[in-house]
This record gives sequence, C-alpha cells and structure tokens, in this order.
Amino acid sequence: MSHSSVDASAPVRIGEISTFVLEAPIAKPVRNSWRTLTSRSALLIRITGDDGAQGWGEVWCNYPPRGAHHRADLINHVAAPIITDRDFEGPQQVFRTLEKALRIPAVTAGEPGPFAQIAAGIDNALWDLVSKRAGKPLWQYFGGVSRVEVYASGLSPDEPGPLAEQAVKNGFRAAKLKVGMESAVDLKNSAELRTILGESGKLMYDANQRWTVAQAEKEIRKFAEFDPVWMEEPIAGDEPLSAWKTLAGTSALPLAAGENARGRAAFDGFIESGALKFLQPDMGKWGGFTECLPLGRRAIAAGIKFCPHWLGSSVGLMSSLNLLGAAGGSGWGEFDANPNPLRELLMPGDIRVSEGFVTLSSAAGIGFAPDLDVLREFSAK
Repeated sequence: MSHSSVDASAPVRIGEISTFVLEAPIAKPVRNSWRTLTSRSALLIRITGDDGAQGWGEVWCNYPPRGAHHRADLINHVAAPIITDRDFEGPQQVFRTLEKALRIPAVTAGEPGPFAQIAAGIDNALWDLVSKRAGKPLWQYFGGVSRVEVYASGLSPDEPGPLAEQAVKNGFRAAKLKVGMESAVDLKNSAELRTILGESGKLMYDANQRWTVAQAEKEIRKFAEFDPVWMEEPIAGDEPLSAWKTLAGTSALPLAAGENARGRAAFDGFIESGALKFLQPDMGKWGGFTECLPLGRRAIAAGIKFCPHWLGSSVGLMSSLNLLGAAGGSGWGEFDANPNPLRELLMPGDIRVSEGFVTLSSAAGIGFAPDLDVLREFSAK
C-alpha cells in the first residue's frame, strides 16, 4: 500500500495542536561515550481534527537540556499557524507543506535538525489520528505485520549486568551495550553480558560516534570474540559516505547507523552503498511515517535489516514499533531497558515482551492515548 493510496481516503483538517513538555527525574544516570542523562525528557504532540478525532506523536528531544521546550515553541509558534484550519488530502500533504514552508526558516535559524524533528512528530501524530479514525492499528493500516522483534537498549557502561539480567527476565533475548569508554571496561562488560544472554542471545554494541575511522578499525576488532550482531555508530553520524564505505570494507563487525542521518539522499546513499547492514532511522528526528515507512521498505528490499531507533516515552516507542511492523518486520525495534517513568507509566497494558518479540496492539492507531494525569504529573517547568 502506497502513501498516496492511503492519503486519498484520509483527508484531514487540523483544529488544534497541543504540546506537552515532560521531564522525569531518574535515580541512576544513563551514560554513553560523551554525555550523561540525569533526567528523562519527552515532547508529546496531540493533534485534534476539526471532526474531534485525535492523534498523538512524539518529537525527539534528548539533547540539549531544555531542548523539548525549544521544539515545543517551534511547533506552537512556527509550524502550527502554517497547517491549522486548512484542508489537506492526508498526512503526507501536511508533511510536504511543512517541508517546503520550514526550509528557509530552518536555514535562517541554522537549525535544520529541530525543524525536521517537529515536522516528524506532527506527521506521526497525524497518522495516529487518521488510523484511529479508520479504526485500525497503524501496522495494519499500512498492510504490515503485528509481531516484531525487539532488543533491550540503553545499557550504559556503569554496571550493565543487573539491567541485562532484568531484561532477560522481562522477555528480551537481545541487548545493546554502550561502548567506547575504557577498553578494559568495555571488554569486561561484554563478557558479562555474553554470559547473561547465553550463546543464543543477541548482543549489539553502540559506540555513540566515539572514534575516527582509523580508531574504529582498530577498536572494533576487540569485540568480535563476543559474536555481536552489529557495531552501531562507531564514527560520527556526519562523516561522509566514503568514510562509512571505507570502514565497512575493513570492519570486523557489520555496521549499524541512521539515527543521526537526515534526508532522503543521505539514507538512499547508505542503502545504495551497502555500507550498513542495519539501518536505524529515528522517526521522531526526521520523516515520521511519511518518509520512514517507504525508507524501511526500500532498505528491506535491498537486504538491509530495518531497525528503527527510539529513546523516549512510550508514545514514540509504540509509533516506532508500529513503523517496524508496517514495513514488514524485518529487523529489530529498539526498546529502552532503563527505568523511565515516561515510558513505564504511559505504556499500554497489552504490550509485553515474550521470547524477544512484541505483539502489537489490535487497538487503533499506536494502540493507546496517554494518560493525561501522568502528563500533568511530569509537566516540565
């Protein structure tokens, strides 16, 4: 099913856009190779159509501090006036309208990332709205599958063992460890996680853009003995495609990336080059369903595993897992394993991890609407 065929039966007129900036304290900071999170943030979007139908989306806002506030301002003061009280054929036309209208403002502000992120979140909310109006879950609305494989994500270098053990108890059969710190710590953690996961469990790595190409070639070899699935972002996300191709040619492990890529040309370059075996777009950073669903289908058709990135609340998580299902399910969905009230307290009750898989809800849209009491409780100052 193409976007255009869906759009034709999904007219939309936006009556109101509401933003919810959330922040939740966490007991244990989450660390990667270059930063530490001491609280968890989220920016949710609720779009109400003029017919009263509602949809929810989420914008990536993990950095910088108070980034969610800024992005909410961009939605409320820049994007909303462009798209409210206008008739559109469907979410795709709204996205294209924003893409065109925000181009020069993004260039002028020097902020292509935040502008792309707000367009993505709005797109996700609109697809939730039209699929809820149609009475179908998003994975089904796009003709996909309901069962998707997931991995436990966000295992920081600081005592990842207990978190991995809990993840296995919770039904996960794959986990991703953050590396790129001290080599001895990385190898110790790797050995511990390999033991916890067992021979049949899947281990992934995320270096969070830590190394140069030359460093990555050397460092990656150290991890091969633990039989991991991939090494994610060993080099900076904005390195030219030639650097990724060079590294792919010498890397001891398959490469994964995409959360920090933006634009069709960048992703198509990755697909055509064969440099990545695992493609990881973040639908709250760029593209939403309108761009990331056809991207996922292109990747899968090219023999690349589609592994949508997500680290935020349950709204974006369920959008992301529905995206994977909609694309056909060939890959892994990222499922943060760290304690996060914005995920746990908002999570729909019918979502469970069992033997490494999640069966998506049969409820319409992303499968739920967030509890407004929880949103009020964690409303950021």
